[in-house]
Amino acid sequence: MTAIQRNSDTTVLNNGVRMPWLGLGVWKTKEGDEVVHAVQHALEAGYRSIDTAAVYGNEAGVGQAIQASSIPRDQLFVTTKVWNADQGYDSTLRAFEESRRKLQLEVIDLYLIHWPGKDKYKETWKALEKLYKDGLVRAIGVSNFKVHHLEDLLQDSEIVPAVNQVEFHPLLIQQELRTFCKEHKIQLEAWSPLMQGNLDLPLLSELAGKYGKTPAQIILRWDLQHGVITIPKSIRESRIRENIDVFDFTLSDEDMARLDGLNQDHRFGPDPDHIDF
Repeated sequence: MTAIQRNSDTTVLNNGVRMPWLGLGVWKTKEGDEVVHAVQHALEAGYRSIDTAAVYGNEAGVGQAIQASSIPRDQLFVTTKVWNADQGYDSTLRAFEESRRKLQLEVIDLYLIHWPGKDKYKETWKALEKLYKDGLVRAIGVSNFKVHHLEDLLQDSEIVPAVNQVEFHPLLIQQELRTFCKEHKIQLEAWSPLMQGNLDLPLLSELAGKYGKTPAQIILRWDLQHGVITIPKSIRESRIRENIDVFDFTLSDEDMARLDGLNQDHRFGPDPDHIDF
């Protein structure tokens, strides 16, 4: 069980780069004021990691909020992702430059392949390796890769992905994938940790009462104690502050196991093996 007691605690990725355990996700956050304010609220609340993606359409707003912040750049960790339509070597390099321009950043902290897609992720990975060697990204990784995708990628790659960002929550505990990633020093990161708001589970309510926390805070703490980075999404300041208030309690081993027992291998998002976009 991972001991994480402060928001300033970081995990060390396989290349030595430090990454915050908790960040703000901005999926479905509208470009413009909505995303700018969400990122500003998060930075004010103590978040130092922001996760966006080209397909979210809000990189410019994320960049605007970062530029307006007084927080030194080296204290922030910014992730973005290459979209499926841009996969391939040259097109990935072009997509990266577009993301960098919108974010107004010289260097991106973490660049991910958003989905494995059909047949181009090895070419895409070669582009990410170049960006890393050129010093334009501090770490490279993947998102939504299953074990077989990772095995395939590792056969021809020079660099092992630093991160694999996947759907992860008590109804989808991804045990096989977590074991594989741990063995290969690939840091797991959870998207949709709060199950897209489907929190009405009796056990979550019970544990929220026991620990004096909300069901969302119980799940986020469960993520952290499993050694999984988590990036809950919200645009409301009160919820953004609530989601980071998870460093002052610890779930017991028994309660961790009970939450694991909720697993149904249930996905709220697409199955990476069956995506058609």
